[in-house]
Amino acid sequence: MNTADLGLPVDVPSTALFTDQYELTMLRAALKAGTAERRSVFEVFTRRLPDGRRYGVVAGTGRVLDAVENFRFDEGVLRFLHEQRIVDDETLRWLADYRFTGDIWGYPEGEVYFPGSPIMRVEGSFAECVLLETVILSILNHDSAIAAAASRMASAAGDRPLIEMGARRTHELAAVAAARAAYVGGFATTSDLAAGFRYGIPTVGTSAHAFTLLHDRERDAFRAQVDALGADTTLLVDTYDVTEAVRAAVEVAGPGLGAVRIDSGDLLLVAHRVRQQLDELGATGTKIVVTSDLDEYAIASLAAAPVDAYGVGTQLVTGSGHPTASMVYKLVARAETADPGAPLVPVAKKSSGGKTSVGGRKWAARRLDADGVAEAEVVGTGPVPAELADRQLLVRLVENGTVVAREPLDVPRDRHIAARANLPLSATQLSRGEPVLPTEYLHERSGR
Repeated sequence: MNTADLGLPVDVPSTALFTDQYELTMLRAALKAGTAERRSVFEVFTRRLPDGRRYGVVAGTGRVLDAVENFRFDEGVLRFLHEQRIVDDETLRWLADYRFTGDIWGYPEGEVYFPGSPIMRVEGSFAECVLLETVILSILNHDSAIAAAASRMASAAGDRPLIEMGARRTHELAAVAAARAAYVGGFATTSDLAAGFRYGIPTVGTSAHAFTLLHDRERDAFRAQVDALGADTTLLVDTYDVTEAVRAAVEVAGPGLGAVRIDSGDLLLVAHRVRQQLDELGATGTKIVVTSDLDEYAIASLAAAPVDAYGVGTQLVTGSGHPTASMVYKLVARAETADPGAPLVPVAKKSSGGKTSVGGRKWAARRLDADGVAEAEVVGTGPVPAELADRQLLVRLVENGTVVAREPLDVPRDRHIAARANLPLSATQLSRGEPVLPTEYLHERSGR
């Protein structure tokens, strides 16, 4: 069963209004000026990584493809635009027939990126491309920020699995996207059932403190849970006294108890004490799961603790302090006429304040050193050097308006693991530092 095709209330019949008004006013003006049909190239990139981050993670690509397919101006949307006088009648007629018919190229989902990387390239008429700016950035900025945080947490966790449990800490629809991005970044499961239903992500969950408090005795709560879910369940042991709770948990479930969860206190100290107690009680196979406002630094600090899994919520769904990837969507080339055969002319913003961009339709490749480890992100215009031809990063995602690159979510997840492993070892350091790879530019006219 392809769960992505089932649909949910988290989906919408149209993504056309997930945009800023100025996209439509630009369209209106371009139609009037006769420039709307000029062939154009837009690129998504970021000028810098969040402070201290060594690499970024591309996430949300699959959701972008869905959004492009569902970008339709139905009768209700058109009526709203007309009633609010956002566009004129000519523009309304144009929007009524809108279908993206161009091409989209991009870094495959799960790949890493660096400042200046052309993460996504959208090609078509100015009119059809400019309308997609806001929704593409909305998805990529959110999902890539979550995936980057997830990747850092996964690196810190090593072989220990991570549980995404941030649904109650963010918008209900953002929670589904966050769970998806976290899975791409290396998390193993989610507590969010909508994410499990929509994307096929494995789901987990047992009980909260409220369930223990519901019962007259903690032991009664454990008995009820074990009777319902079996001895392989996870019992929450920090509602009252952890030592007494662990003893009661093993007495109720037996030495085959699946796991205990600790959600408060000095996790390093408590985990050692609980492990010792479990072993003394014969529950040597019972695992320890820790939660409680974890981030990558807290996870790293528990590396020496006898912890088997981590549950992460708030810090994950807020990007661990960086809730956006700061990506932008810029016009980098356009034709001088509406003639389909007119050559493309590079264009770029030249303003001060660090917001300049590099013109021209770009390719990207990752150069490796003699040991096969990535050493530079090479971005260029014009011909691709022969030595980089088999190291190109952009793949075709949409061809003539048709999505051509859908893939199961496990594919970008595995891709990210491989991409991260191909970076220098310093990429996974949590200490502050520069991007682990420099970005080099090759320009067509000079060759360098």
